[in-house]
Amino acid sequence: MVVGGRVGPGSRRWGQQFGSVACMAPKISTEKMFRRRQKIVAAVDLPGVPAGTFGKVWFVSGVTWIRYHVAFDNGKEIANVDGAEITDRKSWLAEQAKLDQEALETARAEAREKARAEALANLATGPASH
Repeated sequence: MVVGGRVGPGSRRWGQQFGSVACMAPKISTEKMFRRRQKIVAAVDLPGVPAGTFGKVWFVSGVTWIRYHVAFDNGKEIANVDGAEITDRKSWLAEQAKLDQEALETARAEAREKARAEALANLATGPASH
């Protein structure tokens, strides 16, 4: 719509002049990923809820933006939580177990390498007790 020779919000040129709103919009969940009473984990830090806090979905709402009302174990309840901000508890625990196992293997490999280097040094110079 052209108002007084200017480009108005209803005209085609408005989007060309100021850019598309769709390009500026943040990515939001449009698919229902969780159901009522499902146990979840905060995947990111939320207001009053650190990442990794367990919780439960109490209410699912939305048509174009699916959002959740979540009660967390630390006593906080947050409405309008996007699905990208929470994850399923079972998959999160499995991922944490995998990360812990990788860290343990890395620590063991470092300890083996240190023991190997020490053994090689003892072969070259003899044990420290002699």
